[in-house]
Amino acid sequence: MKTYEVFLKRPGKDPFTHVGALEAPDDDLALSFARDCYTRRSEGDQMWVVAREDLLVADPVELEMADRPHRHNDGALLRDLRQAGDPPAS
Repeated sequence: MKTYEVFLKRPGKDPFTHVGALEAPDDDLALSFARDCYTRRSEGDQMWVVAREDLLVADPVELEMADRPHRHNDGALLRDLRQAGDPPAS
């Protein structure tokens, strides 16, 4: 048996959300089980069923925010330039 993760998307612009996991012997049965378990009340209009072994998992070290101040612009530089009366560089 393989473990599968199930994601549903509601109609419109809502993102896919993880709704649960299930076990099945193959991909076709996993899709059938997911339909039976997670779409009985029309909870979504699109569904992804992914074998857990096929998911890519990022290394937590790669996700750490190193010293990257350019990623968090608080507007301080522009504020300081305006207060000094200097026009911002374009």
